[in-house]
Amino acid sequence: MFDLITPEGLAIAVAVTLLGGFVKGAVGFAMPMIMVSGLASFLPAEVALAALIFPTLVSNLQQTFREGVAPAVDAAKDFWRYLIIVLVVIALAAQLVAILPQHVLLLCLGVPITVLAALQLVGWRPRVPPEARSRADVGVGVASGIMGGLSGVWGPTTVLYLAALGTPKSVSVKVQGVVYSAGAIVLTLAHLRSGVLNDATIPLSAVLVVPAVLAMWVGFQVQDRLDQARFQRWTLVVLVVAGLNLVRRGLTGF
Repeated sequence: MFDLITPEGLAIAVAVTLLGGFVKGAVGFAMPMIMVSGLASFLPAEVALAALIFPTLVSNLQQTFREGVAPAVDAAKDFWRYLIIVLVVIALAAQLVAILPQHVLLLCLGVPITVLAALQLVGWRPRVPPEARSRADVGVGVASGIMGGLSGVWGPTTVLYLAALGTPKSVSVKVQGVVYSAGAIVLTLAHLRSGVLNDATIPLSAVLVVPAVLAMWVGFQVQDRLDQARFQRWTLVVLVVAGLNLVRRGLTGF
């Protein structure tokens, strides 16, 4: 592991993971975006992606089953089409990570993060009528799967889609948990195959599980005391800045 990251770098990675875990516990999403943005600022993009895989998997399972198994099963039944498409496309897109040049991968990370965070920041909320649900499941599912396979981030498109459908908040949280957990399992298996997860990156990703789980637990505890709208707004501002930094690195090479 220390062939990839210095002790100082590991300390920074832990701090980034603590922030990501806290935000996910408090607002329900955004940990992978925060982690990939922060880690890719000082690590190769492929290593940054590998590092977030296990923390993402464990924290998503933590979110999914917080209220028990039955609600998660009901959510999966309601969004089965979207879920399947996301999982299949994640598995296919993940195989491209090992062959894409680093500057291309940085742009693939930075552009979606910046655009999607900015869209949420300005309050853009598209509407999907019931008769268009099947087509939307396919289109948004493919987009989410491509982003997930390449960057480990498929939460923003899922959140926007659920909002566009007018999904009630309680149902939305359950659906997000199921989609994120299932996707994280597929992403883990896909990157074991792609080589992104290997003898060097697996220990790094495993170490970051601990701060992710602890910070998410803290986020759960303070969730009801936070001004959610203001906290989420500032989180999105940070994500826009971080995404623009990734775009800069992809364009300039440094």
